[in-house]
Amino acid sequence: MAQDVLNVINHLNIDQFSVIGHSMGGKVAMALAALAPNNLEYLVVLDMAPLSYQANRHQNVFNGLQEVNKHTITKRSEAEHFLAQYVEDAGVRQFLLKSLAKHGEHYQWRFNVDGIIANYNTIMDWQPAVEPFKGKTLFIKGQESDYIEPKYRDEIMRQFPQAKAHIVANTGHWLHAEKPETVTRIITNFLDK
Repeated sequence: MAQDVLNVINHLNIDQFSVIGHSMGGKVAMALAALAPNNLEYLVVLDMAPLSYQANRHQNVFNGLQEVNKHTITKRSEAEHFLAQYVEDAGVRQFLLKSLAKHGEHYQWRFNVDGIIANYNTIMDWQPAVEPFKGKTLFIKGQESDYIEPKYRDEIMRQFPQAKAHIVANTGHWLHAEKPETVTRIITNFLDK
């Protein structure tokens, strides 16, 4: 996926860029840093560390997405009803519902749910770059999330030696959905330095 992003960047003739990624997008962003370290000005990773994770961390979300797919959805509220059976946090549900699009008379996901589930183990895997990324890097952790833990610090610093970290209080893995203004402020402050 990182190569796909780099292909688009090259096609658009963008020489210098910054990238922000959450979860799987964070892994893509970190991999992009390895592919184009001289072109990347700022790297921001939301609630993801550069390591492999165990499978099934998102099973409740997948179950909710699949439940929506089982029904003919004509109103967003119907999709939220089915999601709510599996995804407790209203902010996370609203974030997911942003990816629900109307096609004709019905709504469906903009992404391939079955494809994500089928490739989940690959998505959760991580192969470190040969060389560390020495550019400006910020890791933002949701306080209640276990995606970035103190025991990962050495590995993060080995791969991203200039990394800074920030913890967003009272948030989980979906910190940007739970506290969007706070996350935006943290990122803006980092990019403005």
